[in-house]
Amino acid sequence: MIRIATEEDLPLVRELWHEFNAEIADAPWRDPDEDEEFEVLERELPNGGVLLADEDGIAVVRTIGSRTAELYVVHVRPRARRGGVATSLVREAARVARERGLEMVELHVLAANAAARTVYERWGFEPVELVLAAPTGSLEQRLGERPVGPTFGTIHVQTDDAGEVERTVHKVLPRLGRSAETSVTGPSNGWIAVRDELCDREPKLRERLAKELSYALASVVLSLGVEKGAVVRYNLYDRGADVDEYLSVPEYYGELPPGDMIALGANPTLVARLTGADPLRVREVARTAASPSELPSATDLYAQIAELMGVTV
Repeated sequence: MIRIATEEDLPLVRELWHEFNAEIADAPWRDPDEDEEFEVLERELPNGGVLLADEDGIAVVRTIGSRTAELYVVHVRPRARRGGVATSLVREAARVARERGLEMVELHVLAANAAARTVYERWGFEPVELVLAAPTGSLEQRLGERPVGPTFGTIHVQTDDAGEVERTVHKVLPRLGRSAETSVTGPSNGWIAVRDELCDREPKLRERLAKELSYALASVVLSLGVEKGAVVRYNLYDRGADVDEYLSVPEYYGELPPGDMIALGANPTLVARLTGADPLRVREVARTAASPSELPSATDLYAQIAELMGVTV
């Protein structure tokens, strides 16, 4: 039986309120406020807004606007659940609100409380607004100015003919309108490494040179580098065709459509076929994340990816 609580019921109201707070924990970053919120219940007692289901449950309804009531709390003890007690409490709360001339009933529920949300939606409650939360450090990192670290990288050509690679490099660079100090070393594990002063500073130029070399030499070519000391990018080319691109933090430079984000993840099957890397190891090492802090340092990740692909950096 549902009844309106009186001052004599205050100990029971406090007991039920304490049980509710113990069961439905607030977000861990929020300060404890059980006592302050209990004052709301005490203020509603004289207004007839605190409802009890014998000693098994409680609901509190209060006026928060000229047309709106708030269902401040609904709690039923475990022993009395699944017997319609919550339904009776909320039905009585709706009657109280209607008799006050109010048109709408609102309530707050934690996003993690899926069971309660399901019940409330079945009763006809619909989402109106969301409260979103983010750690300050993560938010500052995503939105603030990022510290700029070193940008560098290497091109790796899958061949043992260092002389042919060096001749091709010196043919291609002038076509790109650039010339700089360039070194060609190797072979090592079936790869020739190409390091270029300008390509160290300009990743897009390194990618263009890698693609041109792949086309001219009809070979697999890898462009691998660190950008701004924060993210790692690689591009794999096969006979001049772009076959795989990876960026450790896909949205580091700005928001992307979902398809573009997926495209910037490593393709373990392709990497394995073109470099001989273990696809399971590719999945393990060449991960993507929402921020650099969720991954190893860029220099460590750069070295790990180079190792799994069998190239020397």
